[in-house]
Amino acid sequence: MFSEPDVERRDYKKLYEVINRENGQLQSQLQETQRLISQTRTDLDKATQRQERIADRSALLEMEKKERRLLERRIQDLEEQLKVLADLKADNQRLKDENGALIRVISKLSK
Repeated sequence: MFSEPDVERRDYKKLYEVINRENGQLQSQLQETQRLISQTRTDLDKATQRQERIADRSALLEMEKKERRLLERRIQDLEEQLKVLADLKADNQRLKDENGALIRVISKLSK
């Protein structure tokens, strides 16, 4: 029925078709894998950026906490200085009053 060259040609044709179909499937798989890789890279970049922003925020919050503690200490120091200043003003006024009284006594004694 078929001569040997025809059989070999048909086998090659079938083999070519099978290989061509497999090649097409492999190319589809490759494209899907490349798409997944691209998506994964994008997701990784986003996650990395989010992590960096979180780290930046954490560092900023830590700096703000330190600054707040420094300001609170400064406020305490200033409040203490205000108390001392009020005491000094009271002492100064007391001394002025005593000076006035002494001046009056000296003035009466010198008459």
